[in-house]
Amino acid sequence: MSRKTIATKDQSPQQPLTPSVKHPLRRFLRKPFQIIGTNFRAYLTINAIVYGLVIIGLVAAMVFPNLNATQVAIQEDNGTADLVRSLFNNPWLFALTILGVNLTTGTLWIVLPSLIVPFAGIAIFAYKTFTLGLAMAPTTKIMAVALIPHSLTILIEFQAYALLMFGAYILGRSWVRPATIGTRNHRQGYVRGLQQLGWLSLSTLPLFIVGAIWEAFSLRYLVHPLTQWLL
Repeated sequence: MSRKTIATKDQSPQQPLTPSVKHPLRRFLRKPFQIIGTNFRAYLTINAIVYGLVIIGLVAAMVFPNLNATQVAIQEDNGTADLVRSLFNNPWLFALTILGVNLTTGTLWIVLPSLIVPFAGIAIFAYKTFTLGLAMAPTTKIMAVALIPHSLTILIEFQAYALLMFGAYILGRSWVRPATIGTRNHRQGYVRGLQQLGWLSLSTLPLFIVGAIWEAFSLRYLVHPLTQWLL
């Protein structure tokens, strides 16, 4: 090979790496929306269940205050209330703790049960959602003011939980009825459903992160000024 040929090859422009680098990110952003679009009615149903149970819990605790008092007592007994008070003045650490709790809750209450028994995580977390509604009920004036910024927290974080429950539904349906996902047996249906649950689980991470930061900083810096202004 001549020196001229070698020089020409060395000077040839290299192909840009940008498309190959961006491709995984585009897929990460697009894949969950494709799953939702394909199963949009089920997605809406899961959201109705999640937010509906939160509202039912809130209303039930306002009508029967003892229900809220029971949830508050449970949080005092298991150390949750003490943990919140100890982290309240450090919002970044508070946010990190909230994120850890939310990820653990989603994993233990929704994902893991659904890997063992079809649709189990949906039923289990439906009960959990109701009890969380009981705990957040505005049974006092201060709690009513706190619910103003906390409403956005509920919207964001419970959307993440709804996505996990939606993924549990996709997994269970694919497992029990593999033909719905284009496979021929239950094992293949389980694997395909698990893949879709994985994509939906990844999509919850930004929601959990934003929700945790908003919850920690809004409780630390917004509730007290709102209380002084409104009460």
